[in-house]
Amino acid sequence: MNPSANRRLIPGIAISALALALIAGLIGYRLGARREPAAQAGVKTSGDCVDFHDAGKRTGELGCVTGRVLRVYASRAGNTFLDFCTDYRSCAFTSVIFSSDRAKFGDLQALEGKPVEIRGPITTYQGRAEIIIRDPGQVREAP
Repeated sequence: MNPSANRRLIPGIAISALALALIAGLIGYRLGARREPAAQAGVKTSGDCVDFHDAGKRTGELGCVTGRVLRVYASRAGNTFLDFCTDYRSCAFTSVIFSSDRAKFGDLQALEGKPVEIRGPITTYQGRAEIIIRDPGQVREAP
């Protein structure tokens, strides 16, 4: 091949390589979005469930928190909270199901008064330990 033909091929090859990299990146992103939230965030995995009073010691871990649901509360914004204390403001732990995920769940009121296990990344929100519940598989009645 002569040098002028090579110069004409270089932009086409570069555009093709860029398009291929973009497609591979999009596929990788979509596959990564299906993984566990903790796997994406790189948080550590903890062992057995801990009482909700001790959840703060597990912040930053993928864990399980257990306790009796005293109240299921739906806010005006449509977010649902599983309350483990009579006064949620002074409780050591909170859990929330955002309105965007609420349709995935059945009758959450049925959990009121029952011991439950909640699994997921334990984070901190307003100084308290919290698990954001995005999937029904994260919550179950405790044995």
